[in-house]
Amino acid sequence: MRASLQAGHGGSSTPSSPGTQVLTVRLAGQLCGLPVPMIRDVLGPQPLARIPLAPPEVAGSLNLRGRIITAIDLRRRLGLPPFEKGVEGAMSVVMELGGELYSFLVDEVGDVITLPGSGWETNPSTLDQIWRQVSQGVQRLDNELLVVLDAAELIAIS
Repeated sequence: MRASLQAGHGGSSTPSSPGTQVLTVRLAGQLCGLPVPMIRDVLGPQPLARIPLAPPEVAGSLNLRGRIITAIDLRRRLGLPPFEKGVEGAMSVVMELGGELYSFLVDEVGDVITLPGSGWETNPSTLDQIWRQVSQGVQRLDNELLVVLDAAELIAIS
């Protein structure tokens, strides 16, 4: 299991460019974005099967039309408090990385937005180190900051 969850390190993906589309999600109130081209499905709460000896960030696995998918608890992965209703009440964003499907568990799923040409910034120095590692940068929106997450880094669980 651990070997299949290894990927690059350090948020090395190139920053998002104007016109990039992201799906907005919320984690403990923070607005985040996941790259639309990698998204295969968005699901409501799903039953999860525990995976023995898996890292704590791996919430379990779910069955999607006959395929077994590893579910990553993004709250735990990002050092946030646990889901109030438990991981079984979380929404799932299913993404394809390296030919494999992964489910990222989030609090809420929002809209698909196109990143504007202005407002993009590299990760602020005040951003928590865990977040800096998995973030491509931040996009200033009208009322808040959108943290654009690097899906490959999210599955790089050591």
